[in-house]
Amino acid sequence: MNLVPHIPALRRGIPYESLDNIEVKDYRTGELKGTVSHVNAGIVRKDLQRIAESRAALKRFTVAQLIEICANAGTQFLNGTLPLGNSGGAQTAQQYIETLSSTSGLPHVLIRRNMLKIHDALTQMKAILNGLTRGLDLAILDRGFGEQFGTSISFYPPTQALGLVMPSNSPAVNSLWLPAIPLKIPVVIKPGREEPWTPFRLIQAFIAAGCPPEAFGFYPTDHEGAAEILKSSGRALLFGDKSTTEQYANNPAIEIHGPGYSKILVGDDQIERWPEFIEVMAASIAENGGRSCINASAIVVPKYAAEIADALARKLGPIAPSAPQDDNAKLAGFANPKIADSIDAAIEEGLTTPGATEVTSKYRSGPRKVIYQGGTYMRPTIVLSDSFAHSLANREFLFPYASVLSAPQSQMLKLIGPSLTVSAITKDAAFRGLLLESPLIQRLNFGPIPTMKISWDQPHEGNLFEFLYRRRAIERNDSPL
Repeated sequence: MNLVPHIPALRRGIPYESLDNIEVKDYRTGELKGTVSHVNAGIVRKDLQRIAESRAALKRFTVAQLIEICANAGTQFLNGTLPLGNSGGAQTAQQYIETLSSTSGLPHVLIRRNMLKIHDALTQMKAILNGLTRGLDLAILDRGFGEQFGTSISFYPPTQALGLVMPSNSPAVNSLWLPAIPLKIPVVIKPGREEPWTPFRLIQAFIAAGCPPEAFGFYPTDHEGAAEILKSSGRALLFGDKSTTEQYANNPAIEIHGPGYSKILVGDDQIERWPEFIEVMAASIAENGGRSCINASAIVVPKYAAEIADALARKLGPIAPSAPQDDNAKLAGFANPKIADSIDAAIEEGLTTPGATEVTSKYRSGPRKVIYQGGTYMRPTIVLSDSFAHSLANREFLFPYASVLSAPQSQMLKLIGPSLTVSAITKDAAFRGLLLESPLIQRLNFGPIPTMKISWDQPHEGNLFEFLYRRRAIERNDSPL
């Protein structure tokens, strides 16, 4: 008989079993898949008072050594059998895939793709740090000062730790915090309720690769504990929807990772070629089950909006749930069916307001929200909207959803609002110039490039090095006094 695994909290790397446990269940059957030690805010607060010891453990390594550890951790994460819990349990890579799929709703094929993204981030860490630091000699971080391009430079961290309040939607989101370790900043992680598996496995992979356990805090906790992590870590990343993140929007010590509102724009000069871009648009909307903040949530074109919406609906509308083991699976189930209920209700309510029409319904053969093998799914939805003012025009949901809108090219930048990623299909030099000047776009692709395509050596959600380090002026006179 297989025992249900128990994941302990990690207090500076030391396993800690709490009397209070969180149950993690199969999203289809309700079967118990694991328990997780739940800790309160007091424990988090107490441990953060000793975080300087965790920082000291990382400072014993050079950045180059930690980059090598990252590469080894990538191999361990992708292929290794790693500890799970503190009672001798272990987890193979396949067991990780099966367990995460059963609690998060992601099919196996999408989890494997996410694993490869994490592996790539770890094994390409030198290139990532080169991009984040703009070519800084990383040995300068070991000494704290140095000279580059004939200029004396010095960097110091304004924090002793990076706090992380993580989501449950996609494993690869964990790749965003990985550079903190070679930058010698310990991490304090609150995992997503349905997704303790990925951060815990990553921690074990790092430790197996030679990273000091003290560098990791793993605290399954409640809202009060999460608030303590955000308040006391010095620097923190917060993942969540708008209602979760907006209260911290003006706190410079907290980097917000909320809805991305990523978009595809087609310029006047390319719109007649629109049929050639349907594949790129569809991939941008539907890859990773539509669960990423860089999934396109709006397609903005100067004309042919109805034709483009219909072509997208014809391609995406027939997509239906399939078994988690199906290598062709494209949709992810909802671990919390109430979220699917809420999304479906919001779309239905929005469609009662004139100005928006769902185009996928005629290609779907059934309702948008469906139950399949006991799991709750949302099938792809394309909405044709006549205005950005409509409630469904600039929305982002955790499934393949996008609105298609028509707007003059001259008005697009005024209408689209903040966008994590924009793929602009245009060769118009003037329009490209305006896009390059826009402060509302964090990542910009020129040409028919899916919004989901990222380059590890270019940050697409903030620059973690600039968030964790500051430059100071320095002068040195090392002659004898």
